[in-house]
Amino acid sequence: MAGAGTTDIGFYQLNRSPLERALPRLVERALDGGFRVLIRCGSRPRLDQLNGVLWTYDPGSFLPHGGPDDGNAADQPVYLSDGPDNPNGARLLVLVDGVEAADLDRFERCLDLFDGTDPEALEAARRRWRALKDEGWRLTYWAQTDDGIWQEKC
Repeated sequence: MAGAGTTDIGFYQLNRSPLERALPRLVERALDGGFRVLIRCGSRPRLDQLNGVLWTYDPGSFLPHGGPDDGNAADQPVYLSDGPDNPNGARLLVLVDGVEAADLDRFERCLDLFDGTDPEALEAARRRWRALKDEGWRLTYWAQTDDGIWQEKC
């Protein structure tokens, strides 16, 4: 990874709800905030699974998004990828599955979502946190309260 930049990096510890429930809500908030979003997944099967989740998570809403099979990547407000690309010119990067990004400085914000109930995922997130902190990145840590609300911890 390059040296620290101006990107705000938030670590989001999923304690109360799985990624499949939390991700759509976070993406909705990002879109409401005017962000274009890039979601980087750990594998193509995971990308396909999350693509399906974003289509079906709430029958009463529509979350515009696309991935490698959908075409018009530059026009997608939310794009799912399993590689290092940013074809929709996103300013907000969402990392799932422990994915790391070498191009953090190309984004305004980054959300690193991890399963706080999985000891391996938790330890991997701690390693990523320490490495980024040592490089001088601005970091925040968020955890879900018992009622599922995100609360900043540090």
